[in-house]
Amino acid sequence: MFKFVSGSVVRTPIESIVAQRRSKNKSYRQSYRSCLGAASRLGHAPGWTARRLNTSRRTKSHNITEKVNPEDLALLVKTEWQLSYVTPLYQFRHTQLRSYSRQLSAFITAEKQQGLAVEVEGAQTSFRVSFSVVQGLGETNDDAETVLVQIHSKPVFAGKDEAQKLVWSGWLTCINGNPEYLHSLPKDFTCLPLFGSRGAENLTSLVKSWFQQTFDCCFGPLEINQTFLQWLTALWTNCHIESSIQHLKMIWTLPVEPPLQITYTVNPQDVWELWNSVRTPSLESREEEETARSIDIEEVTRFMQGLMSHFYRHFRLDLSAGRLSQVSSALGSAKFSGRMSNSRYVLTTLSLLTECALLKMPI
Repeated sequence: MFKFVSGSVVRTPIESIVAQRRSKNKSYRQSYRSCLGAASRLGHAPGWTARRLNTSRRTKSHNITEKVNPEDLALLVKTEWQLSYVTPLYQFRHTQLRSYSRQLSAFITAEKQQGLAVEVEGAQTSFRVSFSVVQGLGETNDDAETVLVQIHSKPVFAGKDEAQKLVWSGWLTCINGNPEYLHSLPKDFTCLPLFGSRGAENLTSLVKSWFQQTFDCCFGPLEINQTFLQWLTALWTNCHIESSIQHLKMIWTLPVEPPLQITYTVNPQDVWELWNSVRTPSLESREEEETARSIDIEEVTRFMQGLMSHFYRHFRLDLSAGRLSQVSSALGSAKFSGRMSNSRYVLTTLSLLTECALLKMPI
């Protein structure tokens, strides 16, 4: 079953990335960041991107509940996150998280005392920050451990015995990061390129500002472009046999006046049959299981072409002339604007988004 809903939408242009750098003495960090500034011009060049973009991926449905704290996992998979990229952190140490908690808490308090509005749903008496490691998400020895940051606070008029409430959450991670790039970093730099946040924007800005001042890094918006959205469409569909996607919903924006937004929803059985029809058969029976989990870019391209062809036959609208801006299923959702939520296949999703963040960084 194929259906669509049309409507008007305001298109959001892709923002250019400008990395703000602070003046420093002639140190190694300064020379290193200068090199990164020059490399940023290459990072967006088609040739540079093409050499680093993976053309084959595997879906991973590992039972990570045995390795990851259930509360941390629930927070990751049941929340919609605003995504950013972050450049490598200078002299970040996982062994110093308790100290970072105190430092960030003091930073927020100081900003509040200077008159900066950091209130969340009313006036707050204080903010307590906690840094922690989310163990069990790393896929390789090169991946730095995921770091979770949480901010708790209590309203001014709360009862004496009332516990502080969670008002902001964020995390930094690297899942299946490019080993060549990770090995090229000097030992004083830690790469956690994918940053997710949920909570008041003023708190997000404060947290980013503290990271930038403390670890000499830069943040930038992480738009999930059409290529990565198409990969997610294929990866999640490939998981249907193990965990029903229930539906596949895509939102396209067509460049007409006024702009036209198309919501395209596909029945799970229909999309599964289409996916099977474009899959490349395994060469040997013993490779069947591994091949079933491996996807290459040619299969993704054929799959998307099949979806667009079906739509054109029914509605005589050419989706290839537009832009895929959102994809969702029971396994997760992702938007061009950099918002993401996901469930069981969290490693598959975070691995793809880590690659997206590394490609987006001005490095």
